[in-house]
Amino acid sequence: MVNAAQLAYRPVGILTGVAAGAVAGAIFKQVWKRVARQDDAPDALQSEYSLARVLIAATIQGAIFAAVKALVDRLGAQGFQRLTGEWPGD
Repeated sequence: MVNAAQLAYRPVGILTGVAAGAVAGAIFKQVWKRVARQDDAPDALQSEYSLARVLIAATIQGAIFAAVKALVDRLGAQGFQRLTGEWPGD
């Protein structure tokens, strides 16, 4: 069952999720430039890249996104708890 804290946190969660995606994308772009010495990561539909290279890029991108999202979600929940006294996930 959804409680009041969970309902109140939903807009916050949506906004922080969007912000996390933007931040993660920027971080990945910088990491990829340094690791692969290329401006853009390979896309799955670009035939000039090997499957291995596409999978490596996707793995790095996914790991960065998951870590940034977890960090932003956790910090958002902690801030919400400080303001309301309620943890949004309970």
